[in-house]
Amino acid sequence: MSMMFDEAAAASGAVRAQLNYDAAAIAAIGAEVRRLAPRAVVTCARGSSDHAATYAKYLIETRTRVLTASAAPSISSVYGVTQDLRGCLFIAISQSGRSPDLLAAVAAAKVSGATILALCNSPGAPLIAAADLVIELRAGSETSIAATKSFLATLAALAGLVAAWSRDAALSAALQMLPALMDSSWALDWSGALPVLGPAANLYVIGRGLGLGAAQEIALKCKETCGLHAEAFSSAELRHGPYTLLGQAFPALMLAQPDASQAGVQALAAELAQRGVPVLLAGARAAGATVLPTVDTIPELAPILLVQSAYRMIDALAARRGLDPDHPPHLRKITETV
Repeated sequence: MSMMFDEAAAASGAVRAQLNYDAAAIAAIGAEVRRLAPRAVVTCARGSSDHAATYAKYLIETRTRVLTASAAPSISSVYGVTQDLRGCLFIAISQSGRSPDLLAAVAAAKVSGATILALCNSPGAPLIAAADLVIELRAGSETSIAATKSFLATLAALAGLVAAWSRDAALSAALQMLPALMDSSWALDWSGALPVLGPAANLYVIGRGLGLGAAQEIALKCKETCGLHAEAFSSAELRHGPYTLLGQAFPALMLAQPDASQAGVQALAAELAQRGVPVLLAGARAAGATVLPTVDTIPELAPILLVQSAYRMIDALAARRGLDPDHPPHLRKITETV
């Protein structure tokens, strides 16, 4: 077994630790954000953390109706521009909390009047010292280059924040069940995807809404650990050009959660399968598609379970393709960009 396998399997433990140790702190932060009533939310992150920010956008906008946008760190770190962020909540997400461009963006946002909320997995990191509000991810050390348990802990922390902020009792109750559901999702068998993805040179990972960040994360892991060129798309964006590339040698991995986006993803899966595209479908059923099993939960938490099941499959896919998922070529654990 790889370190990636072990760490992804341990993600439920990180979420349990959050629920056990940080529930009161997250509730207090949610109450403070509600008091602040931000006019907008700005997220700032790179890599897997930015995929968590995509999830945050859909979760915040659907549950609190507050406009949420992604910051470009280079605006501050390269171009030296300070934006007007008065009355905004600036959410910085980082596993290490040390990247210079992220820290520059946080410093500029603070000067411009934003309230800084940091989600970080490294106690004592500069990001934590720079923030007004902090949620510790509780994922512990992560040795594999591929971030897994820290990513899933980030999604859980964001769900907890939004549940507290919006006073959503149903989401709060579902979060209490999340670690057990994660254990169940880890045990699911997605090996039906391996014969399709083992020989593949290209892949689209397709989701929509709350599931788009999950699609982005799965595509990245396919690239970095399996040497598989994978790109993530919203099912709504697929028809704007990318659709034409799909075919018998170009599969699609499609993700659905049980909300208003599910029917559209399901219909697209059936259409692609009819065209002869190898379709792997999780969270719905469609004629001609290979259905990957899922665990039932509310739509807001479904992406967490989908990603964890995918991590186990991706670890097996890397081995099938003769690669070490823990040590992708040319990459290192902490990436520091300016």
